[in-house]
Amino acid sequence: MEVHEPKAPWGGSWTEKKLQAFIKYVKAYLTIMNKYPWKTIYFDGFAGSGNRTGETSDLAVQLSILPQEEKVYQGAAERVLDIEGYSFDFYYFIDQDKGAIDSLEAYLKSLPQSKGKNLRFLQGDCNEYLNKLAQALKKTPSYAALVFLDPFGMQINWDAISNLKDTRSDVWILVPTGVIINRLLDRKGALKNIKKLERFFGMEETEIRDYFYRIEKKPTLFGETETSFKVTNAVEQIANLYIKRLEEVWSHVSPTPLRLLNSRNFPIFHFVFASNNATALKIASQIIDKSKKP
Repeated sequence: MEVHEPKAPWGGSWTEKKLQAFIKYVKAYLTIMNKYPWKTIYFDGFAGSGNRTGETSDLAVQLSILPQEEKVYQGAAERVLDIEGYSFDFYYFIDQDKGAIDSLEAYLKSLPQSKGKNLRFLQGDCNEYLNKLAQALKKTPSYAALVFLDPFGMQINWDAISNLKDTRSDVWILVPTGVIINRLLDRKGALKNIKKLERFFGMEETEIRDYFYRIEKKPTLFGETETSFKVTNAVEQIANLYIKRLEEVWSHVSPTPLRLLNSRNFPIFHFVFASNNATALKIASQIIDKSKKP
């Protein structure tokens, strides 16, 4: 199946680029899955309220995310429901914030395009619900899931990701490579937030240090001294490491994910795709390549 250019131009903010790429994949996914007898699940682990209003968050300021970008940050839910033609058998919208998920439920259920669709709204930790999803998919092979994980930060634990191994699942994950993880990997290797890094990568401290730091030994009058240096091009190295970890769970992972830049043209996220289906990766890769064009 070939992916054609959209009629509307793809430019704009990183949020629009991300969402357009994802929705284009959803349309292709539903078209293909309609040919098979599997029941389909849409799982949005950070659904939010569907609309961001009010003041810009502190994190958005740190990331140089413009207010208009933050407002559409979690706009995937309505866009998925807006897709014409085929639909999922089940839609699961998850968010830690009860007020946000209640607001999303009220809003989506008021839309005419939600009529007749099986929508589920759950408040709680995405990691816990990912574990439940993995168990359900393993117990019921006739189900297939498209998972959308779109957090601002590092809320996703590796254990929850690895549990999806050997399931019929396609996953798009927003990895906070640039400012967030890159900042935790400080230049001198103090790693004050090492536990958070360990949970995110599913790796021990020594493995993380070996990947991101180099030790330089210098002789002195009083013996050797060791100095730790952070690797160059650390943001891309973070993305590469996460891709390698995903390849231990899924057989097909996007080798060149969608690189998302903030208003200062600095990479803050990498949008990564993973699947056990080669055709799915081909489609996702076409979409990623086309989204890079001005």
